[in-house]
Amino acid sequence: MDATKGTTKMTTGKAQIRLTRSSAAYWRITFDNPPLNVMGPQFVREFGEIVTAIETDRDVKVVVFDSAVEGFFLNHSDFLADMKELTSMPQGPTGLEAWPDVLVRITRAPVVAIALIRGRATGNGSEIALACDMTFASREKALLSQWEVGVGLVAGGGPMARLPGLMGRQRALEVLLSSDDIGGDLAEAYGYVNRSLPDGELDSFVDALATRIASFDKWAIANTKRLVNAASLPPDVEIAAGWEACMTSIARPAAQAKIKALLEQGFHRPGDAENRLGAYVGRLGR
Repeated sequence: MDATKGTTKMTTGKAQIRLTRSSAAYWRITFDNPPLNVMGPQFVREFGEIVTAIETDRDVKVVVFDSAVEGFFLNHSDFLADMKELTSMPQGPTGLEAWPDVLVRITRAPVVAIALIRGRATGNGSEIALACDMTFASREKALLSQWEVGVGLVAGGGPMARLPGLMGRQRALEVLLSSDDIGGDLAEAYGYVNRSLPDGELDSFVDALATRIASFDKWAIANTKRLVNAASLPPDVEIAAGWEACMTSIARPAAQAKIKALLEQGFHRPGDAENRLGAYVGRLGR
C-alpha cells in the first residue's frame, strides 16, 4: 500500500473501521459495521488502534470520521455482545477505561478531528461527535441522541461533562433527559454541531475544510488546539464518573427490563424501532 494514499484495515478479518489516507496530512476514518453500526468490543479495540495511529504519525493533521452504513453514523452499544469483553479491556494511557480513554485521546490529539454526520449518531455516535473538534451534520439525514436515560441508563462516554460547555446547562439537560432524536437544524441551533448543511453539500464542504486545514503548519495547529483545550475541556475525573455511573446503571433491573421491552419491539434489528428510536423510547414508561 502507498504510504500516503490508500485504505488500511486495522485488524485482521472483517474490520469495522477503515482508515483511508487521502494524503499524508488528511485521513478519513469510516465506520462500517452493517446493518446498524452498533458499537461493541471489537469496534472499541479497532478504534483504539486508530487513535494510536493518529497520535504517533508525524504527518497527519486532519482526520474526518464518517460512515459507510446508510442511515447510521455510529449507533448505540451492542447489547447482544458480552459486556465483560468490553469491561475487561485494560485501561488506556489516560488511566480511563477503554471507551472513555479513546474519546479523551481524540480530543487531546495534536490533529483536527472532524465528525461528518449523515444518519443516526445515537449514544456512542454522539459521544464521538462531542469528542471531535468540529462536527458537521446533514440537514435532512442527521439524527443525534443521548438516549440512555429513556431506558434507565446513564451515558458512559462523557456527554454530561461535555454538553453543558457547548450548549449551556438547560439545553444539555433537555438533550440528556428527553432522550429524544435531534435533527440537524436543531442540533446547530443548540450548539450540538458546528453547522447543519444540505445533504448534497455536506461532503464537499467537509472535504474542502479538511483539505484547507491540512495545508497549514502542524505545529501551529497542534498548539492552537492545545491552548483551546486548556480553556475548555472538562477534567478527566468528570469523564470517569460518567463511565462508573454507566456501568452501575446497566446492571439495574429497571434498565434491563426496558432494554428487554425494546428488544421485543424490534430494537437491535433493522426497522422502525431503530429508525425512530426516540419515539420508541418515549413510549416505554407509558
